[in-house]
Amino acid sequence: MKKRERAKRKDNVIFLPGLEKRLTEKGLEYLEMKRFNEAITFLEEAREHEPDNSDVLIGLVLAYFEAAEYKKGKELASEMLLRGIGDYFQMVDLYLTILIQLHEYQEIVTTIEALIDEKEIPPERYDHFLTILQFSRRMADNTQPDPSDEELEESNLRGLNLFQLNNLNEQMLVVSSLAEKNIRPYIEEIKEYLQADEGHPFLKSMLLSLLKEQEYDREIIVKKFNNIVTVTPTELSEINAQPRMKDIERILADRLESSNPVLFDNIRAMMERIFFISYPIKLDPEANSAWAAAFHMLGHSYQGIEIDLQEVSSDYEVSSQVIEKTMLIIGGIEEISYPNI
Repeated sequence: MKKRERAKRKDNVIFLPGLEKRLTEKGLEYLEMKRFNEAITFLEEAREHEPDNSDVLIGLVLAYFEAAEYKKGKELASEMLLRGIGDYFQMVDLYLTILIQLHEYQEIVTTIEALIDEKEIPPERYDHFLTILQFSRRMADNTQPDPSDEELEESNLRGLNLFQLNNLNEQMLVVSSLAEKNIRPYIEEIKEYLQADEGHPFLKSMLLSLLKEQEYDREIIVKKFNNIVTVTPTELSEINAQPRMKDIERILADRLESSNPVLFDNIRAMMERIFFISYPIKLDPEANSAWAAAFHMLGHSYQGIEIDLQEVSSDYEVSSQVIEKTMLIIGGIEEISYPNI
């Protein structure tokens, strides 16, 4: 016979048995659904009950990171490393990723150099950490205060050299570093990258977003998915507020937001990925209803739910052939991976 689980008491408040587990499950569920602020609320409460639960703490660090609460994420990840909670190198990776977002490159250098000195890095991970160390050293040098004109000119002359970097993560780190620099000295190199077949669509979107932020107001050519367009960055919409994406979102909201909000949120996250990668290209088919129907079909498919294509075709007033063609386009773009340090 099982022992009955006793209610816990804290500050004269009685908590129901199993509350910690339910808070954790709810928090991780919201994290999976990419509803990060709600995930933080539940996981912070779960942490109060179980301060050493690694699932809660790792989930909370991830939620802080995704919600751009980088300082809170850094503080918690650092605490977990010091207390030996969670997989050590998984936590180191997470900690370094947060430091990159905070542009704390000297701290990254100090952390990785300590790991190397202590011979703690497994052989198969050595090149990974060495790449981040070399990049962070360059960034730490570049962010020293008040460089002389001569030093600044030398830095600019070094260029981005995106095509000479070995992998996508290294390219992403270099592009991210431009957020704190004047992008104009690199404009010819950026133009070349935006037009190149070898350029990654994700990085091209990042570069276009940076050009817009820095109010670059001259025409440039962008090539993505066999489409070539000429755009002026200052005239582009914000990457997360593209009118076409919002129109498709409204079509889907009319059908799903009230009846199945979880599915709607998952589809919206998929849409944001597709429109980030394809920015600023307007892909065929032209009809927004075709894209909404295709996202509708794929959203169900990803949840393992089969729905009738003909019914969706009738509901959205789009032929089944067009829906299937659009689904293939979305699937192809989904296969393009995001950089993952």
